[in-house]
Amino acid sequence: MSTPVDDDSHVWVTWEKYNRLIERLTLQVYQSGWEFDLILCLARGGVRVGDVMSRIFDVPLGILATSSYREAAGTKQGELDIAKFITITRGAPAGRVLLVDDMVDTGLTFNRVREHLQEQFPAITELRSAVLWWKGHSKAIPDYYVDKLPTNPWIHQPFEDYDSLRPHQLEAWIRKGSTSV
Repeated sequence: MSTPVDDDSHVWVTWEKYNRLIERLTLQVYQSGWEFDLILCLARGGVRVGDVMSRIFDVPLGILATSSYREAAGTKQGELDIAKFITITRGAPAGRVLLVDDMVDTGLTFNRVREHLQEQFPAITELRSAVLWWKGHSKAIPDYYVDKLPTNPWIHQPFEDYDSLRPHQLEAWIRKGSTSV
């Protein structure tokens, strides 16, 4: 099956393209020369990005769960929830922190998370952000990004297939895909 063509309203991302975008973002941060102590990713969208970057930079990974796209099957932003705690192997976020997500859409999440981190973790001395996509209508400006999308398209990410897949459907799903494995 071929991937649909991107236009002003839709961007279609394959796993291969997704992985290349993460690599390009990682290279951009590296080439900036900025050194940091921790990568803090926003779950769910930033988890894969943060995981890969954490492995390449060989720095600890923290995870902060946020959620706002729950309405209309995940296509409409609603009220933002920020988890009370950050999952991290030791201590609390401190020093120079790279905040990572897949995209900055409206900027609401990024701006609220920045405020939350400044209030709750005063030991963070510098906070920069990195995303794959920066949408044109965003009220937040990431420090690092791969693609700026001025027309604010819907980004169809490869893992979205799992949003509608349920456990009772897995056997048929695996059988259907077994010819490509």
